[in-house]
Amino acid sequence: MTLLPSPQQLRYLIALAESRHFGRAAQACSVTQSTLSAGLLALERQLDTSILDRDAGRHVVFTPLGLELVERARTALSALEAVSEAVLAAREPMGGPLRMGVIPTIGPFLLPRLMPALRRAFPRLKLYLREDTTANLAARLNANRLDLLLLAVPCECPGAEAMPVARDAFVVALPPDHRLAGEEQISPAALSTERLLLLEDGHCLRDQALAVCGLLAGDGTGEQDGFAATSLHTLVQMVANGLGITLLPRLAVAAGIVEGTGLVLRPLAGAGAWRTLGLVWRQNAPRASDYRALGAHLVDTCREALQ
Repeated sequence: MTLLPSPQQLRYLIALAESRHFGRAAQACSVTQSTLSAGLLALERQLDTSILDRDAGRHVVFTPLGLELVERARTALSALEAVSEAVLAAREPMGGPLRMGVIPTIGPFLLPRLMPALRRAFPRLKLYLREDTTANLAARLNANRLDLLLLAVPCECPGAEAMPVARDAFVVALPPDHRLAGEEQISPAALSTERLLLLEDGHCLRDQALAVCGLLAGDGTGEQDGFAATSLHTLVQMVANGLGITLLPRLAVAAGIVEGTGLVLRPLAGAGAWRTLGLVWRQNAPRASDYRALGAHLVDTCREALQ
């Protein structure tokens, strides 16, 4: 009879692959480093193979077969966890823990409205939140470290299902003495010669803004001097100081991000001058019905917020 790896051994293997450091992997698994090392050594003996290259010195280097086993471990652990999730979903719909990732250009502006509504509608739900960039959240979803994501769709999330919940229009924010401040609406073409201030690389809103305006980095986007903002609040302050103009999602404007700055806001004209907000989860997730129920509340919350 084949001796199968334990779920804990699979967790050790995945944690080490992600951190490439025994100490950090042990910390992520809430065990001592010696316990994790012993568990992985036992796994190698059970499988009668080398998962780690022991000749690599102090560096954590996986053998080719070891790397393959990491991916298989992710699949196996995800399937095991789906068993428990299916039971929870049947026993307690919209209850228990749920791990949701959200991008920084949505979270601060929508969550203050969403969280009270969810507490009223689903008092048994324990929603744990993580704010990060789209790429990092997608990686965590794929690794089964998050259950669903709230971000701009479509996104690079292979093997995922998406539920659009709102259309979030872009508006142009500019100083009151700017030459375009008197326009009722501003076309993307009018921005081609302006210094368009953007978020730094890694934020999907940056790529969306460039796509909407038909611009490439370095062609009038304000990147020539190497400056980029880490948040929408920083962008607003840069525009208020006369450093350029920017695009803001209406969701942030409705939440009061420009209050007290004196900035002028004008709609961005043209087709596609918006982003689509949506929920994303792994295909065939046992709690998909819960995610859709949460999405229905998001539709209502977004509608109220964007008004």
